Amino acid sequence: MEALKENRGEVRAEYIRRIEIEALWGRKHIVWDLRRDVNILSGINGIGKSTILNRAVAQLDYLAGVDVKVKDLDGVKMTFYPEEATMIHFDVIRSFDRPLFHSNLAEKMADKNVKTELDWQLYQLQRRYLDYQVNIGNRIIELLSSGDEESQRKAAEVSYPKRRFQDLADELFAETGKKIIRSKNEIVFEQEEGDQLLPYRLSSGEKQMLVILLTVLVQDKQPCVLLMDEPEVSLHIEWQQRIISIIREMNPNAQIILTTHSPAMIMGGWMDAVTEVTDITV
Repeated sequence: MEALKENRGEVRAEYIRRIEIEALWGRKHIVWDLRRDVNILSGINGIGKSTILNRAVAQLDYLAGVDVKVKDLDGVKMTFYPEEATMIHFDVIRSFDRPLFHSNLAEKMADKNVKTELDWQLYQLQRRYLDYQVNIGNRIIELLSSGDEESQRKAAEVSYPKRRFQDLADELFAETGKKIIRSKNEIVFEQEEGDQLLPYRLSSGEKQMLVILLTVLVQDKQPCVLLMDEPEVSLHIEWQQRIISIIREMNPNAQIILTTHSPAMIMGGWMDAVTEVTDITV
């Protein structure tokens, strides 16, 4: 999911500084001061981690259609940086590969292979991936047209993130013998036997990792808030350990906000980014 509201004179928020929720479940007041880089919400089952994240997403969905200075909806208030911001980019990654129950979505599908929620996210990301390639292609052409060495160096920098995304996907899926076919504009994998594989036929864990990689790639290193509820679901423990570092490498300007039960998620130096729900309950 992506939200974008951008007109002349508007100021884009770089990140969320604070999330406040009044009377969560009628009794809890939540005040969560956020870091610019990584924010991990932890706690026992039933304490409200997913509810807090979902209330924040609902607020962002609402603000996508209005000025973000309207910062209070159903008891949820957000403070942005910079404070004069009037719009914000954000993405939400859903981790559960459940069947699509919305008949209106199924009817709109141009691709009948789209059968689950992760399939739907991949379907949307394929469209964004095509737009991303057009944008970077135009930038590369413009840079190369000047012909000087500095412009050629910058053109190589522009093309690098896509190559890095492809290399990461090949590396992560190497054990199951899958590689991205780089000559195609859309994401298609080739198996060791030579068969071609659409992303909808990947395992749930592979789909989930591909959704994360694609989402961060098409952000094009722009400031963006990335919200994820239990992204470790279906992921191998080695992938869980790497997921935050991979996101930070691909887009160091993304603010990550996630919930988790997995100790592996905080390996790699993110212990100080963990917040317990009890610590933000007033």
